[in-house]
Amino acid sequence: LKPIPQALAGSLDLIRDVPANEHLTMQFAAQACDLRVAACGLVFFPDGEPAYITRRFDRDATTGRKLAQEDFCQLAGKSRATHGENYKYDGTHEELGRLLRQHCAATDEDIERLFALISFNYLCGNGDAHLKNFSVIETPSGGCTLSPAYDLLSTSIHLPGESRTALEFFDDLMTPSFEANRFAKRPDFLALADRIGISIKRAEHLLDKQTAAFNEIDSMAARSLLSDAARERYLALVKDRLLAVAD
Repeated sequence: LKPIPQALAGSLDLIRDVPANEHLTMQFAAQACDLRVAACGLVFFPDGEPAYITRRFDRDATTGRKLAQEDFCQLAGKSRATHGENYKYDGTHEELGRLLRQHCAATDEDIERLFALISFNYLCGNGDAHLKNFSVIETPSGGCTLSPAYDLLSTSIHLPGESRTALEFFDDLMTPSFEANRFAKRPDFLALADRIGISIKRAEHLLDKQTAAFNEIDSMAARSLLSDAARERYLALVKDRLLAVAD
């Protein structure tokens, strides 16, 4: 259960919109973009204040047994003790792909799901998708797979000055496009796809499918509980990111 984060009042814009923002973003990810996400909803306290609520997915639905789950900080062996205060941000999208291939058997499907999640975070303005916001989870066969997505929201509407991504794209590469523009564009996503083992043709298809879905976000945002100011900022941000990722 995630109420309005009152402890962050003064540091976040439009703070009362945080629960509705996360709910809209998660629902859009599931319904329009076909991402596997945690079940979620909005609830209201007696005074009418909203809270975001999500269902745990690390339990066997039949037995209640806890499923093994590890986030990518754990997979990479990174902690505050080993990598300092900013350990969650000490990684790259390329590293996510490498770790996923290392730990999961069904890598091709999982790698595409990871790529789609990275591009989704960029398009929706989630600038806080750090290593702990990606996880793998135990499967019935005893292996592991990329977990359902969680903590999806447009953080940039609350922190307009934040970086576009919490993680760098590559371990040791800056594309000519990034050098010219100083922010990620379509060529950076295609270079990332190539580095994590997705063909350029397939990456183009995944990006086109997702950008087409995001072109329809206006209607879902109109039905959300975002304030007018938050909705306007959200849609303007998405429009800007679509221009960056467009063919």
